[in-house]
Amino acid sequence: MKQLSAVAISTVALAIAACQIGGADPVKAGATAGVTDAMIAAAPDAEWLSYGRDYGEQRFSPLTQVNDQNVGQLGLAWYADLDTARGQEATPLVHDGVIYVSTAWSMVKAYDARTGQPKWAYDPKVPRETLVRACCDAVNRGVAIYGDKIYVGTLDGRLVALDAKTGKEVFSKVVVPDQQNYTITGAPRVVKGRILIGAGGGEYRARGYLAAYDPNTGAEVWRFNTVPGNPADGFAKEGRNARAMEAAAKSWAGDWWTIGGGGTVWDSITYDPATNLVLFGTGNAEPWNPAAMGREGDALYTSSIVAVNAETGEYAWHFQETPEDRWDFDSDAQITIADVMVNGQKRHVAIHAPKNGHVYVLDVKTGQFLSGTPWVPVNWTTGLDPKTGKATINPEARYDKTGKPWVGLPGAIGAHSWHAQSFSPKTGLLYIPTNVAAQGYVAAKDWKPSAIGYQFAIDPSQTSLPAEGRAAAKAATVGALVAWDVAAKKEAWRVPMPTPWNGGVLSTAGNLVFQGNATGQFVAYSADKGQKLWSYGTQSGVIAAPMTYAIGGEQYVAILVGWGGVWDLSAGILAHTGGAYKNISRLMVFKLGAKGTLPAAPKPDNQAVLDPPPFTGKPEQVARGSQLYGRYCTVCHGDAAIAGGLVPDLRHSGALGSDEAIKSIVIDGVLHENGMVSFKSALKPEDAEDLRQFLIKRANDDKALEEKKGG
Repeated sequence: MKQLSAVAISTVALAIAACQIGGADPVKAGATAGVTDAMIAAAPDAEWLSYGRDYGEQRFSPLTQVNDQNVGQLGLAWYADLDTARGQEATPLVHDGVIYVSTAWSMVKAYDARTGQPKWAYDPKVPRETLVRACCDAVNRGVAIYGDKIYVGTLDGRLVALDAKTGKEVFSKVVVPDQQNYTITGAPRVVKGRILIGAGGGEYRARGYLAAYDPNTGAEVWRFNTVPGNPADGFAKEGRNARAMEAAAKSWAGDWWTIGGGGTVWDSITYDPATNLVLFGTGNAEPWNPAAMGREGDALYTSSIVAVNAETGEYAWHFQETPEDRWDFDSDAQITIADVMVNGQKRHVAIHAPKNGHVYVLDVKTGQFLSGTPWVPVNWTTGLDPKTGKATINPEARYDKTGKPWVGLPGAIGAHSWHAQSFSPKTGLLYIPTNVAAQGYVAAKDWKPSAIGYQFAIDPSQTSLPAEGRAAAKAATVGALVAWDVAAKKEAWRVPMPTPWNGGVLSTAGNLVFQGNATGQFVAYSADKGQKLWSYGTQSGVIAAPMTYAIGGEQYVAILVGWGGVWDLSAGILAHTGGAYKNISRLMVFKLGAKGTLPAAPKPDNQAVLDPPPFTGKPEQVARGSQLYGRYCTVCHGDAAIAGGLVPDLRHSGALGSDEAIKSIVIDGVLHENGMVSFKSALKPEDAEDLRQFLIKRANDDKALEEKKGG
């Protein structure tokens, strides 16, 4: 790991008053020393003790030393290169002068927050073959701190506790139902002396849940399942949530429970002390295509916000944002709690901007729908009921019923995915990292669940982007940072961006909004008007969210850099739009007056020349190979066999020249230690050959296009 020490003491001498935490409650169960529930609730100005800084997940800092008048003096104080080159999505935490951050592969690092001096590093040694059940890269969004421990959820489904001073493992406990279908990528939250976390796996064979664990042992304290089990078994085993599960079962049809049902809680978890409720978002129903499993109805509690009692996990209320979800409209985006004016009256509300393209405002205590307003183009619904907020589904969007292709807006990456939003109480604005990207949906014919890979029951081979449509698609696929006036229910300002999949957001009392982006820039805007005030080149695309802290009267701003995630893996040629799609993973920390510099950026690779073997296959092999590629390969190697920046582009693979070579990879799993496991449970040797012929055809077609352009 490369380390640059702190440089250039800031010439700015503004004082920051130390945050005083008074009236602390007794330490809750499980806390031994260090960080307490009262400290997290107080959200001290100078520290960052929880994923969204405060319980309400506002990601707003009261610090003002760095402000709209002097942000141009911000410079690099220190940086630390990381020992992994996958997507970096975590928000660092800071306590007692130490910055803690998780990286890809669920590793955890601790540094002196002032100088960047490494303190310790922990590697849970996640098996690389875990990638086969991780839909969206080997990412991790952060750690939790409680008492004298740091907590991280690992990609292979463990909850790990570490000694905060040494990084030594205290316990490591498998907490997912099985290690074949579930992953953990989200950051744990500390609520009422418990560690809360869910799991991912909504495209596999997973049943969603949120669970609370004892901080000293990892033992489960309570669990709320988001999808009912087999009604024939009854619901008594759901305990205090039996009635909630029984009610949910009435909104399903078919035998959904045989492959889990989805509804995974892979990110958003918010606690509201005023009501003692935990609010969390749930993922899509499984599979995407309802007809594949005979699914009918709203499929509760998928694509919803659910509220439960923080101490018991007992159901309180739910609001389903996307009934009949068949478009992968997860509601796992961050949920923010704030007091805002609604129809002239101040209300305590939950603000949510999920994938489906609407900004929702709900009463925290009851879940009452207060408003829902689209902030991007939306065509899956014809509108929301003004009283209930329930969406009326556009009949044409039910592609499983029409039998026709459907191009949906938003698409499956969502108008807003997991990238953290921020709310400023000073401006009343919600800052949303926004995507504008369409998605094609075609129901797969004669689909059956498989033992490996995605279980979404659509046919990507029928929606893959053709060569002649790439330029138009790239022009129509963009991003933005949108400032949304919550009270007025309208856009205040917008910063257009050339590509989706830009980083999360931080707002501050210094009238600033910070965001890293896919083009490799870390930018500060004025929070009230969206004026660009400062930027710094990061040498890699940024998808994580920044944070800020103060030590010794100096304010620092930190950001984890490193391109990746599902957009890079699956979007094909569109993943290249931002231009900074190569991964350089590092933690970067800034302060006023600092003069640090990064090493020279690696020279961009010259585009590899396509040099495939001649195509000698048959059209039926290409057709079959295209279907197999769409189902099993697109998720990692990209649409139309065009890779992003993280994984090999199979059009260039040396294995294309040999049927035995491709079989050794796809069937025998010779590259399993690199994450490319054997697919023999789903594919036969002749299937591997069909894949090879499809890839050879794709490579030759694109070679011909390049030669035509060159001529």
